[in-house]
Amino acid sequence: MGFDFPADAGGRRSSLAFGRAVVADALRTVDPAAAAAAEREPDWRKGYVRHFVKLTELASPEVAAAGLASVHRRFDRPDLDGGAAAAVETIVGSGTPEREVTLPYRGRLLRGSELGRQLDAWVSGSVIEQSCADAVREVAGNPEWLDVAGHTLVVLGAGAEMGPLAAWLGWGGTVVGVDLPRPDLWERVVAVAGKSAGRLLALRADLLAELPEVAGCLAEVPGPLVLGNYVYAPGATYPRLAVAVDALGEHLRRRRDDVTLAGLATPTDAFNVPAAAVAESRERWQRRSLRAKAGHRLGAGRVMAPNYPDGSPAVFDGLFPIQGPNYALAKRILRWRSALTSPVVFGVAPSTRTRSVTSNRLLAAAYAGAHLFDVEIFEPATASKLMAILLVHQLRKPHPFDEGYAAAHGGLWRAPFRPRTALPLAAVRGLFP
Repeated sequence: MGFDFPADAGGRRSSLAFGRAVVADALRTVDPAAAAAAEREPDWRKGYVRHFVKLTELASPEVAAAGLASVHRRFDRPDLDGGAAAAVETIVGSGTPEREVTLPYRGRLLRGSELGRQLDAWVSGSVIEQSCADAVREVAGNPEWLDVAGHTLVVLGAGAEMGPLAAWLGWGGTVVGVDLPRPDLWERVVAVAGKSAGRLLALRADLLAELPEVAGCLAEVPGPLVLGNYVYAPGATYPRLAVAVDALGEHLRRRRDDVTLAGLATPTDAFNVPAAAVAESRERWQRRSLRAKAGHRLGAGRVMAPNYPDGSPAVFDGLFPIQGPNYALAKRILRWRSALTSPVVFGVAPSTRTRSVTSNRLLAAAYAGAHLFDVEIFEPATASKLMAILLVHQLRKPHPFDEGYAAAHGGLWRAPFRPRTALPLAAVRGLFP
């Protein structure tokens, strides 16, 4: 038996019913009325957003613990003990390890002072937080930190465009890559490994069907171990994967004392952001253009609305209903575990033109027009390398869990307008440039 949602009396397995129940269980620890409101939500597919915002407003270790307990209590899952180790193929690269921090960006390879100027531009343009720029600079100033031989990195989702596999191998590290047994995917990953300076242990496996075997393999890998969550799948499969990865992490942490969890959050979620971000956004809202003011009035307050309305909790609400409650729940499971775990490497990654995003015509159009609202959409090569550098920084200088630390949100947190009231206009521009 693989990981799956619980069956109701009629044998139906509903991801929406599961998500509603988990959110209600998490809220119930601190706000029974909010929990009841979630349970009464008539259309979870469309109405989930306000309940995830409430989860963020009330975020605490107690809420995270209750949410995770509900997830694992309700889910059908196999026993991970006693799994035979899965077969692994080893690929050793022939390249030379990189010992300088570089970042591909718009056709250039940034390094040294040029990289520093770009970090400054991103900070002054409100694209990344100052702590993000400082972390990259510190790694650049300590190039010996790029010798990552002291850790084995497990990349769950080896083929993910946002994953650190290529960067880690380029620095000469060892990667255990885990992904579906798809020839096209592995042809690409093995080619990257062969040209790198690192060593790839390729584990072709379906996490939902073969998790005991994956667990058996990872239990034997020399450490210290960094267990990186970079999985993604469309629809209801994503929260199933999120639960499987969470179960794997807890299984390994019970059996080893050298496991660090790592993962990426999306900026199109709800966050308690730094006070400085709220203040800047509100100030930019006050000096918005006459055209923006007119659009807000004509749209009855639903168009170009303020990111942080006066009198409301200072919670960033970047959720888009089009992404769906399954996506939101999968990301929240990662955040809950990160809030309760040490050591952990957690980072908010920028919105990025990955294949999974650009395959959606409306999201692709919104990304194409996002620059009109001072939001920068990153290319995969830039985003993945940036987040890999931040991974190195937090391994070298562990930081207490803080969702705002070193965040690369692309400008969404500090923009004057709530994203889902502005990016639809960007989509129109993207569809009709």
